[in-house]
Amino acid sequence: MKILTDRVSLKTHYTIELHLRREDLIHPIISGNKFRKLKYNLEEAKKLGFSTLLTFGGAYSNHIAATAYAGEQSGFKTIGVIRGEELIDKVEGNPTLRFAKKNGMTFHFVSREEYRRKGEREFLNLLQNRFGEFYMLPEGGTNALAVKGCEEILKKEDSVYDFICCPVGTGGTISGIINSAHHHQRVLGFPALKGDFIRNDIRKFAQQKNWDIITDYHFGGYGKINADLISFINRFKAKYGIPLDPIYTGKMMYGIFDLMAKDFFPKESKILAIHTGGLQGIEGMNIRLKQKNLPLID
Repeated sequence: MKILTDRVSLKTHYTIELHLRREDLIHPIISGNKFRKLKYNLEEAKKLGFSTLLTFGGAYSNHIAATAYAGEQSGFKTIGVIRGEELIDKVEGNPTLRFAKKNGMTFHFVSREEYRRKGEREFLNLLQNRFGEFYMLPEGGTNALAVKGCEEILKKEDSVYDFICCPVGTGGTISGIINSAHHHQRVLGFPALKGDFIRNDIRKFAQQKNWDIITDYHFGGYGKINADLISFINRFKAKYGIPLDPIYTGKMMYGIFDLMAKDFFPKESKILAIHTGGLQGIEGMNIRLKQKNLPLID
């Protein structure tokens, strides 16, 4: 598949250059880092002779949607272990799950307590007894092959940048970027989750130490959002014509602009931010925002 991404110049702030890598344009459906993470895993599943992919995710998971579509396009059956038993009769009202079902994914809904066992051998054996042999993709798609795919995000010409910024979920994307970054570059991750526990997960895959995590822009935790962030996302789209998702890239860009305003970056800095996609989640988020009488994302 042809990669359509390119850099977009966004802003000069006191001699700081900020560019955005449009990974959201890499594929019309398998957007951004999900394309990168699935690339080598699909090749490996085929090489090993598997016909079924099994993975894990929540109600609005970008990874669930991407796996369902990629699996259907590549001839795999797909199974999604979904967090939340209450969703079993709500599939048609959930845009992410509805899309995954349309692309042939079979769902297995589990309680949040059961879901926390997703890495346990006993739980995986139960899934294997129920569904037969499968190639397992972790939650969020992060494993060594996913990191290998994400190492291809940076290009030779990106050596001109002093800082590389990216959103952080399960740590796979930033790990790949860290591995392919030049020694003079600083990689900054903006976690969507509250806390800095993700550092340990990144260390499992990252081969360099030229990175750090900025933990001030999670807006309360994963999936949390407020009117200030919504306003920023909508203003950003109106000014630059680029949509941002509210879970990952929106929070990162908010953080970058705030840090520029606080003179966090040295003068003459050149920054490359990575748009990791995730735009399919906007429809589901707007359903939740409407229920809370909050402004919608354009």
